[in-house]
Amino acid sequence: MQNYSTKVSYSAWWRQWALPVLLLLALSALPGCNAGKVNYRNGRYHSARDMARIKAAERARGRGRAPATTVKTKTKTAAGRTKMVARRPGAAPIAANVSAPIAEVIQTARSYQGVPYKYGGTTRLGMDCSGLLYESFAAINLSIPRSSNEQAVWGAPVKPQELQPGDLVFFGASPGSNTITHVGLVTVATPESVQFIHASSSLGVIENALETDYYLSRFIKAVRPRF
Repeated sequence: MQNYSTKVSYSAWWRQWALPVLLLLALSALPGCNAGKVNYRNGRYHSARDMARIKAAERARGRGRAPATTVKTKTKTAAGRTKMVARRPGAAPIAANVSAPIAEVIQTARSYQGVPYKYGGTTRLGMDCSGLLYESFAAINLSIPRSSNEQAVWGAPVKPQELQPGDLVFFGASPGSNTITHVGLVTVATPESVQFIHASSSLGVIENALETDYYLSRFIKAVRPRF
């Protein structure tokens, strides 16, 4: 039977050595301190915009598509100058039956892919939705209205099932809204999918599918530009 001094010695040993070791083992099994923070991935902090891109890429991989990154290629302008163009890998090519002016407008809009959103912006430092269209049509020396509401009446109305590359599509801020707050440019129109490019307030200039629930629920109208 242990005496009192042995019990005291054992208790002191437990507090000094065994208990700290067990606590360290327990803490090491817990997730890192940043694991609960939504903007941390792989031990690194990301901005809200970067996290949106990461999640979009993860969703794309889950659907078997390439992530929405961009690559830069060289292209010739009408004046013979060379410029760098950023395009999304795997983006559908412009259809062969698209007119040369519309093809130039689409190519110009795609050259802004990755540019961040900026209200009132019309440069590669920042671009808003109507500014993107304004600058894209300027590439063919066509001056269009600056605001999305004015652009919405700059052309003939088009039914969704009759959309073509070069048409403008307009959206509201919430499902079922009739107040236009956003505009995009159709880049691809097939029986399977309609793609449009726009300056998203969260992701900047990007191409998306019109048939997603998010955009269909906010779709208001479409017009075909006047030339």
